[in-house]
Amino acid sequence: MATLFISDLHLEPQKPAIVQAFVQFATEKTQHIDALYILGDFFEAWIGDDFENAFADALKNTLKSISSRGVPVFFMHGNRDFLIGELFAEQTGCTLLPDPTIIDLYGTPTLLMHGDTLCTDDIAYQQFRTMVRNPNWQQELLSKSIAERLAIAQNLRDISKEKTSEKTAEIMDVNPDEVLRVMEQYQVQRLIHGHTHRPATHQLIANGLPAQRTVLGDWGSDGWYLKVSKAQTDLLDFVIA
Repeated sequence: MATLFISDLHLEPQKPAIVQAFVQFATEKTQHIDALYILGDFFEAWIGDDFENAFADALKNTLKSISSRGVPVFFMHGNRDFLIGELFAEQTGCTLLPDPTIIDLYGTPTLLMHGDTLCTDDIAYQQFRTMVRNPNWQQELLSKSIAERLAIAQNLRDISKEKTSEKTAEIMDVNPDEVLRVMEQYQVQRLIHGHTHRPATHQLIANGLPAQRTVLGDWGSDGWYLKVSKAQTDLLDFVIA
């Protein structure tokens, strides 16, 4: 038995191959596992649980098919789908997790994060994150019509793409000092996160002891997942047709 971790699928109707890859992953890879953790940016955008369409319904049903088999599915918000709420959790059988969260992963306390808060050098993004994670801002957005929210979401995505193109890769990656600070704050030797789209396992020293930081990959030409069992840890990828 093993536990699987994924993040940064950025699912949207315009990318049917990635959507189909997840459906296949859900069918084939989540059989006989202990749990599935989705660490943010499962969707490219989410404008509220009250927005329903065939695309969202199909993916909610896919998640429900996993949880209905008795496999716990845990969902952590990302910077693209922070408006996912309790209705979504109820419809899918997922358990929403705060960011960060510590779990006992086969005897090892493990810190789970989406990863965006580790990118402290990207000051403009951190200011934006503070704004959109404010409950009052979110409530005001959710009070708008579906059409208004769709337009706002598209505008935010366009701005994000423009700003991202102006930033260096180093600014958008995690700050090593912040990684150490967080691991020492929570007294853990293992950290798993996504967000940066730089899949890798990093060895470091935290709390004066050997530690490990695993970065999950985004889904594009390849799909990525982390498979952890009592015996081993594997960061795996597969080709998306």
